[in-house]
Amino acid sequence: MALVIFDLDHTLLSGDSDHAWGQYLVDRGLVEPAEHQRRNDYFYQQYKAGTLDIHEYLTFALKPLTQHPLELMLAERQRFLDERIKPLISQKSRDLIAKHQQAGDTLLIITATNGFVTYPIAGLLGIEHIIAPEPELIDGNYSGAIVGIPSFQHGKVTRLQQWLEDKQLDLSGSYFYSDSHNDLPLLELVDHPVAVDPDDILNARAQQQGWPVISLCL
Repeated sequence: MALVIFDLDHTLLSGDSDHAWGQYLVDRGLVEPAEHQRRNDYFYQQYKAGTLDIHEYLTFALKPLTQHPLELMLAERQRFLDERIKPLISQKSRDLIAKHQQAGDTLLIITATNGFVTYPIAGLLGIEHIIAPEPELIDGNYSGAIVGIPSFQHGKVTRLQQWLEDKQLDLSGSYFYSDSHNDLPLLELVDHPVAVDPDDILNARAQQQGWPVISLCL
């Protein structure tokens, strides 16, 4: 048995749930369309370049949760999951998850996409544990802030170390599956790093280090 860690976007999902949620809000008229789409695309390009200011991005991403009733946003999230996320889950991803579950491994998603979007996606994938930026709730309403450290780049390592201590687990025999060079700090920490449909920077590192390179795309 081992700890098996998965990135979410472009790894277990054949797409990006964070960017897709922003586009969904535009398409549904829940945000000012032109400016929101411009900034959503801008931050996505920053993420791919490895230059994203995660705090600036999360302030942008969580703002819509403060502008509409929670009941409405929960209903919209369910529609988003049905229409935009379920089609992004490949059979290859489901088979990989099942393989590790059957081995008795402990499965964990760690993602930079906020928990409002990603907590239910973990449920769709049948994965119990998830670390994500946690949106702050005050008196039952989202404040637009997050609780604690964002799980992004080195923040993934920090959040994972806190989680391991809480669960009394360690990284012996651990795996981490990811597509992004933003995850190199964590990939370099586990025993079995695996590059999944990697970006160019991660692909080069994987080839240099002899890490497995696999595809989970639809």
